Amino acid sequence: MQIRMLLAGTAMLAMLAGCASGPTDQGTSDAGMTSTEQTYQGTLPCRNCQGIDLNVTMEGSEESAAAQRTFDLEAAYRGHPENPPKETYSGNWSVLDGTAENPEATVYELTPNGDGQVYYFLRVNPQTLELIDPQRRRFQNNEALRLKRM
Repeated sequence: MQIRMLLAGTAMLAMLAGCASGPTDQGTSDAGMTSTEQTYQGTLPCRNCQGIDLNVTMEGSEESAAAQRTFDLEAAYRGHPENPPKETYSGNWSVLDGTAENPEATVYELTPNGDGQVYYFLRVNPQTLELIDPQRRRFQNNEALRLKRM
């Protein structure tokens, strides 16, 4: 009888804990990335072409284990005289705190597997990422370096 009461009490506690946690909306919030997959797109300036179309898909959330935070990045050069192939990178991303201007800012560091450059993106707001330099400083033409969430 005591085991039955213990099991019933445990089940009731688990059910109440589930109710107390509230809805499990996987959309964005002001706190950062909360859904499991987010895609950002934009066109970056290019000296020798009409622009670099950048598509970044980030899987996982800021709270996920490091191995679960992955990304795919694709860069395509528009109107380049040499017509280079698309560049694609995959790897893991991590969350860094602060920039040179704002120690409270959120920065995402995208580190590709194997060869490839590390990318740093400042989270301007839940819908916008901005490419920044490795020292976590913003570029002068920062608005031209923004990706919008799709």
